[in-house]
Amino acid sequence: MKTFEIVCPLNREPRLKEIEARAGGLKWVLKKRSIDARKEPVWRYQYEAYEPSDDYKPFVLPEYKDVSSAEPVIVVGAGPAGMFAALQLLVLGLKPVVLERGKNVHDRKFDMAKLSREGVVDPDSNYCYGEGGAGAFSDGKLYTRSTKRGDVREVLYRLVEFGASPDILVDAHPHIGTDKLPLVVENIRKCVVEHGGEYHFGARVVKVSGSAGGERPSVTLADGRVFSGLGVILATGHSARDIYEMLVDAGGALEAKGFAMGVRVEHPQEKINWCQYHGQWKPGVPAAEYSFVEQVDERGVFSFCMCPGGVLVPSSTEPGTVVLNGMSNAARSGKFANAGVVVQIEPEDVPGDSPFKLMDFQHSVEKKMYDYVRGAVICKGAAMSPGCNPENAMVAPAQRMEDFCLGKLSKTIPETSYHPGAVSAPLHEILPPMVATRLQKAFPRVKMKNYYTNAALLLGVESRTSSPIRIPRDPDTLQYVSIPGIYPCGEGAGYSGGIVSSALDGINVAEAVAK
Repeated sequence: MKTFEIVCPLNREPRLKEIEARAGGLKWVLKKRSIDARKEPVWRYQYEAYEPSDDYKPFVLPEYKDVSSAEPVIVVGAGPAGMFAALQLLVLGLKPVVLERGKNVHDRKFDMAKLSREGVVDPDSNYCYGEGGAGAFSDGKLYTRSTKRGDVREVLYRLVEFGASPDILVDAHPHIGTDKLPLVVENIRKCVVEHGGEYHFGARVVKVSGSAGGERPSVTLADGRVFSGLGVILATGHSARDIYEMLVDAGGALEAKGFAMGVRVEHPQEKINWCQYHGQWKPGVPAAEYSFVEQVDERGVFSFCMCPGGVLVPSSTEPGTVVLNGMSNAARSGKFANAGVVVQIEPEDVPGDSPFKLMDFQHSVEKKMYDYVRGAVICKGAAMSPGCNPENAMVAPAQRMEDFCLGKLSKTIPETSYHPGAVSAPLHEILPPMVATRLQKAFPRVKMKNYYTNAALLLGVESRTSSPIRIPRDPDTLQYVSIPGIYPCGEGAGYSGGIVSSALDGINVAEAVAK
């Protein structure tokens, strides 16, 4: 096997047939495609070429079994960790019984539309809760460094199997797109059910019981139904505070875990394109991305969940709070670029001994954003973005970037993709000082021309980067240290951060249950 790299202008792809003809019948396999914009922007294609003697074998996914009459395993949560745990249970010959507190991926859309247009929060159906989890409506970015958790190909090939573009198999920064993900999520559910598994929506778990005294582990739902199986996989996402409280009530242990908090930063996409492509962007070329990491006062400040050509959405899971997230469709053709820019917060940064201290801190900031906006709206006179609906409870506090760093209230707020709208606010004062001061130092340092500009808008708050709590588990069996037969899994358990790493953790936990 030999490796080759081919460089092409952005407006052209490699002429692979001509290359193969000159290469004497080698089998060429595209492994990676990326844009190199360090100088003149070009495509870089990395190929592996195999001779007949290499006996090239393409990657093949393991097959599913019919599990109609197999032993059940309870999977709590239908986000990436829960879905991939369910698929792996099919491979292993066990019956997944998926319990999701929210609605199916299509019915969720109506509640999210109501949240965005009217500011009405459904605590069980929103951008965080429901089939597909928080990742189903946040672009579907699939880039991960978590290769030690397992074979990333298994996740990517499965997603293609269920409707994602084959481009995700080779793109350096693969993504599916918010408009494409619901079909993928629905197809996964159909596969699980067709092979004998079960899905139950509106199934909020209020109690767990372990495998003590010969009894199987089980869960009790809010409506009184009880489900039991060989194990219970808890894949409940990073925002389910009631699950953590339920575990504590059952005598379980929890740990405070570091997370990150900051703002959503929105630029006109054309500014990012001009900067990253050195003025050479043209129609048909992908919308430019960016990422950066700075160290400020012994804490990391970094961009997170960058959405080229995307929109901002309200991500609150309870009334009286304002939380933002970003998403973009497959084409990434919107006129704005947004990203979270956040500061790492460690348990020692917040006083107290409670495992809930960082979650309480998170909630207090989300509430502070809401309270400020409601006060500004009542007092009238505050500058608002064009089209802002002051009656919408999800209106976000916002500040232009240079004004934020200089500690000045913005006199005007530009157009934003955030549908509820934004109101001028002193984010430099209402964000926690440990966050605000580091962001003020970080923005001017970013090594992107025209990134630091008053054309950029900061909106608060980006606080759901990961879970601020960890559910400790045995490193060998992956069981919850406090309750036998319970398997904490994914982002909500504190063991992953993103779609791919959560999916890999779901696969690993399913295999642990099977053992």
